[in-house]
Amino acid sequence: MMCVFLPRFDCLELVEISLTCDYKTNVMGTLNMLGLAKRIGARFLLTSTSEVYGDPLEHPQKETYWGHVNPIGVRSCYDEGKRTAETLAMDYHRGAGVEVRIARIFNTYGPRMCLDDGRVVSNFVSQAIRKQPMTVYGDGKQTRSFQYVSDLVDGLVALMESEHVGPFNLGNPGEFTMLELAEVVKETIDPSASIEFRPNTADDPHKRKPDISKAKDLLNWEPKVSLRDGLPRMVNDFRNRILNEDEGKGNK
Repeated sequence: MMCVFLPRFDCLELVEISLTCDYKTNVMGTLNMLGLAKRIGARFLLTSTSEVYGDPLEHPQKETYWGHVNPIGVRSCYDEGKRTAETLAMDYHRGAGVEVRIARIFNTYGPRMCLDDGRVVSNFVSQAIRKQPMTVYGDGKQTRSFQYVSDLVDGLVALMESEHVGPFNLGNPGEFTMLELAEVVKETIDPSASIEFRPNTADDPHKRKPDISKAKDLLNWEPKVSLRDGLPRMVNDFRNRILNEDEGKGNK
């Protein structure tokens, strides 16, 4: 079986031109890769995102939920880019017989992430290790669900080896507010770490939690690593890299 994987790109925190590129990557990139999959008879994996649900009115979110997305908001380049990518994948599946698999990935963390990629877990961990205040946007009561990277990999493999198209939610149903996440980071790294509140970003979803019943039933998959078990593994990696980064600056 040949497989084509489309990488998951996140550019939400970058400049305006990058936001445009994010939409073009998701749409044109998916279109190009679907064409390749059709030509060579490959099974195609689309790594979509929980962002297709927008600021959801259903909680937790099932795959049958169509979402609540602002199509002209500052985040829409990513939200709508992935929604369009799913449309293209299903059109190629129905119209051209391409074998597709669609995974809707929820917040994922783990070792070897970029130290300053703008995601909340890597932000908090990097800031706490560097003795900087952890930045919380808004009141910190918005929720997310955090999945360790090895659980995601297991889910993607199970999906690709199955006969089910999807979409499938792949995420950890454990739900944390941003303030609760900050407390777990403090427990893991530095109990004296402080929090700095800033104005919230536009169209920030209030709640995010996957219903993974479909993946459990059809893929025999569910996450195994809790946030309190997975976070120390990420912290060890981040601490080593930040230490090496600081030592490198000292040698200049």
